[in-house]
Amino acid sequence: MAGLTNKQKKEWAETLICRDNLSQKEAAAKVGISVVTMNKWYKDNNWEKQKRNLLITREAQLNRFYMQMEELNTAIMSRKEGERFSSSKEADTLVKLSTAIKTLETETSIAEIAEVGKRFLNYLRSFNPDRAMDVAELYDEFVKYTLNA
Repeated sequence: MAGLTNKQKKEWAETLICRDNLSQKEAAAKVGISVVTMNKWYKDNNWEKQKRNLLITREAQLNRFYMQMEELNTAIMSRKEGERFSSSKEADTLVKLSTAIKTLETETSIAEIAEVGKRFLNYLRSFNPDRAMDVAELYDEFVKYTLNA
């Protein structure tokens, strides 16, 4: 994978392992790194835990953030009149929750791009396996291009 930085290779490998459920050996071959490097990244970045955390959907994460904001705002509004202001810590938490919500609602990660491609390829494979192989190669190139953009 000439042209990709180690950071980009690592992000792609993470997607292949955590989202696409490839083995470390398969992901290493696809990304163009050694199995030893893949094992190190896997252990150092706790990708096993990340694989489990991906069971939590984007919608579930958004709902949790919204519930946390609502609970914090309810606590602030339950104070006596004239004291219904957030502390600096509460304000900081509200800002962080707002940022996390905005990120989840607006940004597309490389993992999501890969997931859409995977779903499309599974659909295409059901009625045109040869075409799916051609499109898979193009989609891999698209993922590489997106990582470099």
